[in-house]
Amino acid sequence: MQNLASLSRRLLRRTCKDIPQVIPRANGRYNVSFRFKSTKAAPTVEPAAKNLNWGEYFEIRRRRRQWQTALTIPCAMIGFFGGSFYFGSLQTDPTKPIMGVDPMIFYGGCTVLCMGAGYVVGPSLGSAIWRIMNRRVVANMDTLDREFFKHIAKNRVDASLQSATNPIPDYYGEKVGSLRQYRQWLRDQAKYRRKATLPDE
Repeated sequence: MQNLASLSRRLLRRTCKDIPQVIPRANGRYNVSFRFKSTKAAPTVEPAAKNLNWGEYFEIRRRRRQWQTALTIPCAMIGFFGGSFYFGSLQTDPTKPIMGVDPMIFYGGCTVLCMGAGYVVGPSLGSAIWRIMNRRVVANMDTLDREFFKHIAKNRVDASLQSATNPIPDYYGEKVGSLRQYRQWLRDQAKYRRKATLPDE
């Protein structure tokens, strides 16, 4: 019986925690405060990635380009040696040209094309590996990439003003790696625009 009475008191206290609390106020009215205790744990939310400023963006962009450059040469060499191994193992007949070209020259050209394909694939492969290893900043980098290229497209010189002997300096802004270089790029574009539009004195 004593245990039953103790259990009843505990249940009563637990139930009373969910009863609205009535607090008297000075004006004679009552303020009702609901104190419901939830039994469910609050969901855990993963903290969002920190927003990047432009200085951090250019630094991460520089490291991403290093990844692209680091894989360009190995991929080109793999393409060259793979093409050399494959086309070098083929039997050739010098008396039977391929598409009107000597077989050795044709296979040599194909090997060079394999090397060029590796050179083109290298930066894309490096960028893909970088994105896998830096997933937390990929979304912010994509956003800032779009914003940066909007600035480039807005401030660069009109392509119709250039000539074969005097091309626009860094038309796509590929050499811009810091805020200082971006300001210099703006000055170069303005200087080129003045020379192209103002008559020679």
